[in-house]
Amino acid sequence: MTPEHDNADGGTFLVVDGLCKAFGGLTVAENISFSLDRGEALGIIGPNGAGKSTLFNIITGNLVQDRGKINFSGQDISALSPMRRCVLGMGRSFQIPQPFDNLTVFENLMVAATFGQEKAENDVIEFCADTLEQTGLLPVANELSGGLSLLERKRLELARALATDPNLLMLDEIAGGLTDGECGELIVTIKTILNRGVSILWIEHVLHALTAVVERLLVLDFGKVIGIGEPKAIMASKAVQDVYFGIEV
Repeated sequence: MTPEHDNADGGTFLVVDGLCKAFGGLTVAENISFSLDRGEALGIIGPNGAGKSTLFNIITGNLVQDRGKINFSGQDISALSPMRRCVLGMGRSFQIPQPFDNLTVFENLMVAATFGQEKAENDVIEFCADTLEQTGLLPVANELSGGLSLLERKRLELARALATDPNLLMLDEIAGGLTDGECGELIVTIKTILNRGVSILWIEHVLHALTAVVERLLVLDFGKVIGIGEPKAIMASKAVQDVYFGIEV
C-alpha cells in the first residue's frame, strides 16, 4: 500500500457531512450525514429511487454536491476529481458491470491498477495476479471479458475495484442476479477483504447477503436518511418497515 493510501491510525476516516443534491425541483440527496471507521462495513439500503447510487456518485466525485463536505483519510476531498479520489484510496464497483469487453480479464485489472495506483505496468503485475486469485478469476485470466458469465463479470467488477488498492471499497448491488450459492461465494470473498482492514460501503437489495457482512445499516428514502444502526434493530424499526411495506425483511 502506498503512503498516499496509508491510514494506519485507524478510527473514523470517512465523514460525509450534510450532502445535498437536486436536479431542478427534484431533491435526490437531502442533508445526508454519516461516518465510517477504518475496517468497518456499512450497508446502504432503500427502495428504488431512494438516492443510493446518487450518494455513491457524490462520494466518488462523479456528481458534484450542491452543499456539504466529504472528508476522507484526514483531508477534505469535496472538490477533488474522481481520479484523485481513486488514487487516495477509493475503489468502487458499478451496479451494471462495465469491463473493457475486448480486453482479457487480466488486462482489465492491469488498466485499473496502473491508473488507480499511478504505477508502471511492471510494478503491478504481481499485485494483479494476487487479485485474480483472491477473487477466483485465475482460471479465466486470459479470456476476453465480453464472454464471461454473470458471476464472473460481477467478480471482475470487484477485482477491478480491488486492483486500485483501495482502503475504502464501495460496492453497488454486486450480489444482484446471483444464485444463493453464488452469493455465498461472494460473501466469503468480501469478508476476506474486510478482514484485511479495508472499509466497505455496500448498496444492496439482497439483504441476507448484506447483513451477513455489515455491522451497520443506513436506510435512505427519497434522498433522506431515515435510520442508521445495527442491522437487526434497523430492520425492526417502524420507519423501515413502512418503506419496505409488503416486502419480507
